Formats: sequence, C-alpha cells, structure tokens
Amino acid sequence: MRKTWLLFSQTVTVAVAVLFVVATLKPEWVRRGAAASPSFVSINAPTGASPASMNAGTAVTSYRAAAKRASPAVVSITASKAPERNPRADDPVFQFFFGDRSRQAQSEPQVGLGSGVIVSSDGYLITNNHVIDGADDIEVMLTDGRQARAKLVGTDPESDVAVLKIALDRLPAIAFGDAEQLQVGDVVLAIGNPFGVGQTVTSGIVSALGRNRLGINTFENFIQTDAAINPGNSGGALVDANGNLLGINTAIYSRTGGSLGIGFAIPVTTAKQVMESLIKDGQVTRGYIGVEQRELTPEIAQTLNLPIQQGVLITGVQQSGPAAAGGLRPGDVVVAVAGKPVVNTAQLLNAVAALKPQAVAAIAVQRGSKALDLNVTVGQRPKARLREQ
Repeated sequence: MRKTWLLFSQTVTVAVAVLFVVATLKPEWVRRGAAASPSFVSINAPTGASPASMNAGTAVTSYRAAAKRASPAVVSITASKAPERNPRADDPVFQFFFGDRSRQAQSEPQVGLGSGVIVSSDGYLITNNHVIDGADDIEVMLTDGRQARAKLVGTDPESDVAVLKIALDRLPAIAFGDAEQLQVGDVVLAIGNPFGVGQTVTSGIVSALGRNRLGINTFENFIQTDAAINPGNSGGALVDANGNLLGINTAIYSRTGGSLGIGFAIPVTTAKQVMESLIKDGQVTRGYIGVEQRELTPEIAQTLNLPIQQGVLITGVQQSGPAAAGGLRPGDVVVAVAGKPVVNTAQLLNAVAALKPQAVAAIAVQRGSKALDLNVTVGQRPKARLREQ
C-alpha cells in the first residue's frame, strides 16, 4: 500500500511539473479547445445591435454598412467663378509686355472643389458657404455618375452653411442623426471628396464637443474629430456608426494643408435649423440686443468687487438699442439669458442669437452687489454686424 501511494504521489508531482512547464512555454496548448475569453474592450455597439452580441463583447470590426448607407447621399461639388477682367487688358503697352499670356490667364475660370450632402429626396443639399461663395456656376456629381447644375437657395456666412437644390429624380437622402446625444469617444466617419481624388471615407472618434472661439465662424459650436478631413472634404458628411448625419465637415487645424487629426464639423442641429430658415424665408433670422462684451476674469471681478467669478462683462451698450431700452448698462455682468447660464462671450452670442425677434427675454445680470432680472425686447440681428449681439 505504501509503495502504491508513493508511486501515485510521484506521478502527480511529475504531471504537475509537466503542466507547469507547458503552461509557461506553450500556453496555447493548455487553452486549446477551451472557450477563450475576449482580449478586447467592447466599444459602444451601433444602434440595433442585439443585447446578446453586446454582452458577448463583440467588437465592431467594420463600418461598411454605415458607409454604404451614407455614401450615396454625399456628393462632389465643383464651383466655378468667372475670371475678373483686368481693366488694363486692352492697353497696348500692357499687351506689349504680357501679350497673350494675360488674356489666357483672364479667360480661365477659378474653380473650387468641395463636397455636399443630399438631405431630402426632392433635391435639397447642405454644404459650406465657403465652398460656393462667389461662384457663378455650381455643378454637383453623385456617386452613381449623374451630374446636375445646382441652384443656390441661400447662404448664411455667419454659420458657414449654404443650401443648394438640384433637379434629379431618385435622389438618395441621408438620415439625420441625434447630435445632442453625441459624446466624446463615439465613433464617427467623415465622407467627402478630399483633394478631388474622389469620394473617400475616413474613420475616427469624437475628440471634443462645443468647440468655439476658433475664429472660423461668427457662430461656433463645433464637433471636433480626429477622422481625417482634408481640403475638398468641406461640406461633406460626418456620420455615426449607423450612417446617420451628425455634422457638416467644415475646417481643419493644419500647418501643412493636410490632416493633422484636428477637424471640425458643424452640428447637424445647427445646419438643419439654418437650412429650414433659408428654404422658408430666404435668410436666417437671429436675435440681437446691441451690446459689446468681454470675458469676466477673476482680476476684473476683484477690481469691480463682484460676488461672482463667471459671466460676461458688458463693456458697451448701443444707444436706443434693445439692451439699452431694457435697462442694461456698461459694467453689468450677464450671467443668464432666458434661464440659460452664460459664462463666456460665445455662449452669450449663441444664446441671444437663438432668441426670436420681438420676443421678451429675461436677462439675469450682476450689477455690483445686486443681482437683477431685466426684461429685454429682442431685436433682429443685422447682417452686417459681426461683433455685437
């Protein structure tokens, strides 16, 4: 019996030693045949993914369904502008020195390339204002090879949005997404025509939300993404993992002219509001109260003995303007507009612009040690004014 037990213990010891060596040097032999646990971190599954697949940790390895769904609605835009005639073109002396070269240069139109997004089956497109600004002729090419001359419905330079219309049948329209639910880290695709090479799809994530004070537009509330956006992508689509439109690609931060991983898109909520106004009224109507402002810094707050640290300091009030009529004074600090807190000039600009002209808005201000609520009858923002609210 003792010999049997000794033999058994020696066998177990050798088996454990062998198993240890194998597990150390060839771990795949040990796990072969067993259900291996996922070695990846699950990302947000696209809407419509089954709970079972999400619980199983299924990774999204392809966004071809999203690209296939959204790409047909993204078009290439060629905007042509007639060349400006040199007033000295017919001058014999000028012709003597420059000859036919000057005439040839003047006869060549200026051509710009960009992208656009079909948002309705009856032919409405959204693009950037800077893509078609000053163009005499706008041509649109679809992914199926069809081409059409576009009619300019309207533009809004302050948001850099333009609306076009084409007369073609069977147009693929993109579906609108919910940009309000967008979060940093969500996967996005950028679709457009970079450098005129043809439709291109790039992927990335949302890097930041609510980017403003970049000096690109008057009204800024950009989605920032690291999806590659290059010249020619302007006016193209930023879509979610289901192919729904989240934004209109507008600008990049670049020192070379190419993508450095910092791109900006106008949220679809803004683009849609502008589009509806342009189609309905031919212009975008925004609120205006007639003030000049600057950021409230801790140093200014201390100098003015203010009990608050955040808000927008009013440095000037237009005479006979809406703000003056409502009792707003230089030195006041605006802390809220229509119940929405404002902590910087961009927020004040957007909050006032969102108000309807002739509506009465409650503006909360701090005047020295007193907190006041002023009722201001909102005016209509003049097109020419870019620095005032």
